[in-house]
Amino acid sequence: MTIGAAAREAGVGVETIRFYERSGLVPQPPKPEGAGVRLYPASTVEQVRFIKEAQELGFSLREAQDLLKLRANPSAECSDVRSLAAAKLDEINRKIQRLQNIGATLERLVAACPGNVGLQECPVMEALTSHSGHCRQAEGK
Repeated sequence: MTIGAAAREAGVGVETIRFYERSGLVPQPPKPEGAGVRLYPASTVEQVRFIKEAQELGFSLREAQDLLKLRANPSAECSDVRSLAAAKLDEINRKIQRLQNIGATLERLVAACPGNVGLQECPVMEALTSHSGHCRQAEGK
């Protein structure tokens, strides 16, 4: 199939496949002799879908590449994949905690802001410009 057909089947744009080729995530098929177009195997579509699913779960392209390598390695074990997934879960939980802390800080700042005073008296602006770490301290840092 052509790159356009492969992209449609995988649910991505042609440029995504080209980017994945340049990044070493999927192999580029050889160009046929003469004026023909490259023909992509069904495995390209499978790999692109795999990468997109990994990204949906929060894996970076580098991590997706590591998962692809494990997938292609007949001696790889489920525990190898589990380790990568557990590390990703820990990272996501840390990000969630940080975002919750940021949300709590913003809630406090919004609640403290009367909204009807000049910028010089605005608690939100004060926290952003004070350099005293009010925002970071409120986040728990």
